[in-house]
Amino acid sequence: MPTYKLTYFPITALGEPIRLLLSYGGVKFEDHRIKSKDWPQIKSEMPFGQVPVLEIDGKKINQSVAICRYLAKQFGLAGKNDREALEIDVAVDTITDVRTKIGAFAYETNEVVKAEKLKVAKEQVPYYLERLDAQVKKNGGYFVGGALTWADIFFVGLLEYLNFMMDSDIIENYENLKQLNEKVLKVPAIKSWVEKAPKSEWKS
Repeated sequence: MPTYKLTYFPITALGEPIRLLLSYGGVKFEDHRIKSKDWPQIKSEMPFGQVPVLEIDGKKINQSVAICRYLAKQFGLAGKNDREALEIDVAVDTITDVRTKIGAFAYETNEVVKAEKLKVAKEQVPYYLERLDAQVKKNGGYFVGGALTWADIFFVGLLEYLNFMMDSDIIENYENLKQLNEKVLKVPAIKSWVEKAPKSEWKS
């Protein structure tokens, strides 16, 4: 059995889909949460100076989506065939587009530019969410194939972060996405993780 160590900040965000997948897989992992003030000392030790980083048997792997895809393959969440795997990748890339559009506003420091980017986000994010909601409805309550895949876990893992950046419940008006979120959070291994996990320290 491989050993796993995840290094990330004390928030959900990009680290949480990885934590949820590891929990789903029933494997033990070290959840190493670093404070923002300690990041400058640790940054040089990370590939490309970024986190999250998952160490698998001591080897450091970066890029959160690639990590999630790898874990999904280990735990049977990567689709029943290549076509489903493709559709899962498309869903994940689309969810990443949503995150990028929200992040463009959330991380902007110029207040004038920030206001413009917020306006864009408020127009574009519902466009994506409407289509993702319809996709879930069409596919039997999941993003792909009528069954749980890592696309579902990826979305649910990111949701708190997306809500935090937008300062609102972004799926409030999307019933199928709400039901999907509830279903994923009821998966026993994921439910157990969420109940025991430390709360996000967004202002650390």
